[in-house]
Amino acid sequence: IYSLDFSRDPFGVLLRRRATGTVLLNTTVAPLIFADQFLQIATSLPSRFLYGLGEHRGTLLHSLDWSTLTLWARDVSPTESFNLYGAHPFYLLMEEGGDAHGVFLLNSNAMEVALQPTPGLTWRTIGGVLDFYIFLGPDPNMVIQQYQQVIGFPAMPPLWALGFHLCRWGYGSSNETWQTVRAMRNYQIPQDAQWNDIDYMDGYRDFTFDPQKFASLPSLVEDLHKHGQHYVIILDPGISSTNPHGSYWPFDEGLKRGLFLNTTQGQPLIGQVWPGFTAFADFSNPDTHQWWLENLQHFHAHVPFDGLWIDMNEPSNFMDGSEDGCPPGELDSPPYTPAVLGDSLSAKTVCASAKQKASVHYNLHNLYGLMEAKATARSGGSAPSSSPAPPSPARAGTRGTGWATIGASGRTCITPSQVGLLSFSLFGIPLVGADICGFSGSTSEELCTRWMQLGAFYPFARNHNTQNEKVEGSVPARTAMKNVLLTRYSLLPFLYTLFHRAHLQGDTVARPLFFEFPWDVATLGLDRQFLWGRSLLVTPVLEPGVESVTGYVPRGVWYDFYTGSSVNSSGEMLKMSAPLEHLNLHVREGAILPTQKPGTTSEATRGNPLRLIVALSSSATAWGDLFWDDGESLDTFERGSYSYLVF
Repeated sequence: IYSLDFSRDPFGVLLRRRATGTVLLNTTVAPLIFADQFLQIATSLPSRFLYGLGEHRGTLLHSLDWSTLTLWARDVSPTESFNLYGAHPFYLLMEEGGDAHGVFLLNSNAMEVALQPTPGLTWRTIGGVLDFYIFLGPDPNMVIQQYQQVIGFPAMPPLWALGFHLCRWGYGSSNETWQTVRAMRNYQIPQDAQWNDIDYMDGYRDFTFDPQKFASLPSLVEDLHKHGQHYVIILDPGISSTNPHGSYWPFDEGLKRGLFLNTTQGQPLIGQVWPGFTAFADFSNPDTHQWWLENLQHFHAHVPFDGLWIDMNEPSNFMDGSEDGCPPGELDSPPYTPAVLGDSLSAKTVCASAKQKASVHYNLHNLYGLMEAKATARSGGSAPSSSPAPPSPARAGTRGTGWATIGASGRTCITPSQVGLLSFSLFGIPLVGADICGFSGSTSEELCTRWMQLGAFYPFARNHNTQNEKVEGSVPARTAMKNVLLTRYSLLPFLYTLFHRAHLQGDTVARPLFFEFPWDVATLGLDRQFLWGRSLLVTPVLEPGVESVTGYVPRGVWYDFYTGSSVNSSGEMLKMSAPLEHLNLHVREGAILPTQKPGTTSEATRGNPLRLIVALSSSATAWGDLFWDDGESLDTFERGSYSYLVF
């Protein structure tokens, strides 16, 4: 389906799609530069419709007007044009006529991708080799499936992970956390999981809990489990290094076994994170995985958590490099530094020259979050039977790990959260969502209500905010939030089935409209609406003070989710009524959605009657499917412990 031609002068390769003759790659447009710490290759592009290359904040469709995207994992509140938490050197490009292809550069070094209006693109990396994978689709869904055949398919989440999660930094005590859980039950607002941020820890040290303020934590977890709910804790990779010898096992044992990042002098590299001075676990060392598991087992014996939230794993450091800075040399001061925030590879992270078991940090930095996620997932397989399949969202990631967290509150953040959601779908990460109502900064009741409506359709739905920030909802706002969560819970059988398809073959869960309508050029720039699977269209309100929303309805018949009334669209923008209590949802013709009478937990919902929503096509046909297992055991598909139904 393709032809590949080599050119000697000018030097390069030309890759064509045979069916259309479209030139997908032409690297003769600029010289190839191939030095030890500077590799550069450029290509022309067959169109301007380019997506991917994460993690960045902006629009889904990239601007090719001389913009540079840097890939180097960095802890910074999401800001336009900065390199953010994860590195995903993959792009999807839509060709004229609706065909799609993807390009993945398997390279973990610091890099930048320069986009040019010609249209063209230049890859520039400061290590490794140029190892490109080209995915020929020809439709965008198939490109993403093919990408995941290389990087791996996502794990199947337990059903409770698809319920509603609640978290904040600054509950201050386990009793205050417990009060929140009770209030949610009292108002009968659905909730599957309660989370705690770093304030549960004793002195911000991993694998501890505050013996005063969080004394009742084991009882709280027991109470959650009795009510069919779950508990998730945060963990950081920075291990406190200043405790008296013999008083903090995680550091003492890690030091004894040699499991931390070292300086060029062979001593543990000491930086600073929440607990003060810290050493950093070296997850490239298999022995570290065993130590990590033992720490988790020790803590789980006291607090039987169900899931782990692995954070700060860029890795984040409050110092640049280490307490002693970084040594001179070509790793910390390379001949060329990509356009990273802070102008230095060690800005707010560890020294690039730091030694790890597998290599130097210079080569492993963008893999740090992935390696921690692997160690954590392996621990999950060995977790006690009371906590099967703990999901562990990671903040920093590459090639198949990571999640979108959009920090601040405010209108400037609700829209990019949606873009992050769709971008991560392209990267093969379906379990994704932003901090609903925003993490930092106060939010208004109206914004929080609209954000809960949008967030109820993030595949991963978690409301999370920081210390001293609260929104006290009025009764109408609370009712609107409760109702949209009940709508989500009614759709859990549909959502769970979408995740099964993601796990099995790399389908996206939340997807941009152009994935289903690639020949419709009007969809190519749309990122304010999205689909669940191929058939549920979500049109959220992203503007303040409005009672209506304008959204694109692709060609065909669409049914209002609530009333069943139909719209026969020729592919047009439609104005929809959107009072504060209403989220517009439309079902595509020809779809059958499995639903369930919602309860206040996924466990309660599971016991309720199942229902089908049938949206007949104009030719009176419809199709749908349902994947059903016990909702929590590992590898049910692989073991054959499931039912799969086609309607």
